[in-house]
Amino acid sequence: MSEMKSVVVVGAGQAGATLVQRLRELGYEGALTLIGAEPYLPYQRPPLSKAYLLGDMDLDGLTLRPQSFYDEQQISLKLGSPVTAIDASQQTVTLDGKTIAYDHLVLATGGDAACLAADMGGNLDGIYAIRGIADINRLEPQIVAGRKVLIVGGGYIGLEAAAVCAKRGLDVSLVVASERILRRVAAPQTADYFRALHESHGVRIIEGAQSVHLLGDQDSGKAGHVCHARLGNGMALDFDFAICGIGLIPSIELAEMAGLTLENGIWTDEFSGTSDPHIWAAGDCASFPYRGGRIRLESVGNAIDQAKAVAGNIVASLNGTEKKPYLAKPWFWSDQYDVKFQIAGLNSGYDHVVKREGSDGATSLWYFKGDELLAVDAMNDGRAYMVGKRLIESGKSADQAIIADPDADLKQLMKR
Repeated sequence: MSEMKSVVVVGAGQAGATLVQRLRELGYEGALTLIGAEPYLPYQRPPLSKAYLLGDMDLDGLTLRPQSFYDEQQISLKLGSPVTAIDASQQTVTLDGKTIAYDHLVLATGGDAACLAADMGGNLDGIYAIRGIADINRLEPQIVAGRKVLIVGGGYIGLEAAAVCAKRGLDVSLVVASERILRRVAAPQTADYFRALHESHGVRIIEGAQSVHLLGDQDSGKAGHVCHARLGNGMALDFDFAICGIGLIPSIELAEMAGLTLENGIWTDEFSGTSDPHIWAAGDCASFPYRGGRIRLESVGNAIDQAKAVAGNIVASLNGTEKKPYLAKPWFWSDQYDVKFQIAGLNSGYDHVVKREGSDGATSLWYFKGDELLAVDAMNDGRAYMVGKRLIESGKSADQAIIADPDADLKQLMKR
């Protein structure tokens, strides 16, 4: 690495921040630039819909590293400056009217919150998303005890928002178009657990809404401000404001500009390289090979692990050494009220679930395809999560009789 090189990372989220740090740790000494569209130092996103929205964490608490770290590591930060162009043939990016040349470019652009379509009222005032600091800063003044909020979406973001609003004393209704909450990510048993949890805190959950149309108040002169909802199942709701938590759309505009192959995000090979040999992708925006198929993971764990893998492969490319495939080890978590929900593995393709009742209300659900252990959902059961995670990552299965026996020690599973 004697010849000076330049690495540019676009996207200053968890993946981008991890990547530049890892490059320096691995001995990369060339020019290093981290570009972020938001005007904030790289920060954590998960607490936005939890501690930050509750007011239990401030901006300093969100920040991953202070400015001094980037100064000491000679990492050039370009914040509040979105990239406006990529010229893959010339290997340059443009921002603020200036170009930066790169030998290796990493797209860690994440994604944007999905919104309801305009013909469903998605363009009305009073609808809030939860994706970045600016979103929460706009939303927080609305979180006033006694007000009515409609939350559209029954995934992690929607449920976390419901928990915060309920804890802050709001009247909360959560609407899901599909037949149940957590339909895409968890078994009916897990959905049952969280439905009961939220209803015990006064949240009204409406499943099977079929469709959601948001409306303004035509009679009061506030036609442009959302305050009504008409559901496909015939129900109607009134509220003061709405939160939309219906998923994430990967940011692929720059990848399109660079002429990269796209497939549910930015296509990458087993090394996290894109269809351009000088461009890589990591985090929420990247799709990659996994167990004979392709996936795109929206999680902090994947953002960190894939960013480290990309950093290692960039250094290997510069040194002329062998690159290493990225082997994802999926894990996720969600905090709702006093429940810590931890997930290890991916349950796609499961054919049955084994439930385990732990002590003090702890519960875990173990997903199997035949005898193969695929994933574990653990609610306030850190031991079940850790044992399941280790088994899945080592490619081992588990004795289902031991799992189902609440008196059996889960450590037995590790000895088999």
